Amino acid sequence: VQLQASGGGLVQAGGSLRLSCAASGRTFSGYTVGWFRQAPGKDREFVAAIRWNSRSTYYADSVKGRFTIFRDNAKNTVYLQMNSLKPEDTSVYYCAASDRVIVSTLSRPNAYANWGQGTLVTVSS
Repeated sequence: VQLQASGGGLVQAGGSLRLSCAASGRTFSGYTVGWFRQAPGKDREFVAAIRWNSRSTYYADSVKGRFTIFRDNAKNTVYLQMNSLKPEDTSVYYCAASDRVIVSTLSRPNAYANWGQGTLVTVSS
């Protein structure tokens, strides 16, 4: 599956952005789709994930209550709605997908075989 991430941009603190991760080549059915982010000089970190079939969602503690991951079956797309953004949310955001992720490993980047290109989110103070 090929992934296309989009939706990044510049926003003031407290603002919102919605990121999109569209699949091509096949549907997301049976996949777990995750969002990760990586700031300069830092490791790639888990943000959120959704299991396509069950719609179960998982979040990093740092984004719980502010970010929402959801899917649109008709558009074969996963979204990350980001509200109450903070300067520390500034990063390049990546979406990733795998059909072999188990719950205990879905926060690990190396659990995902397919990655989209990053989209830059900049939150100004």
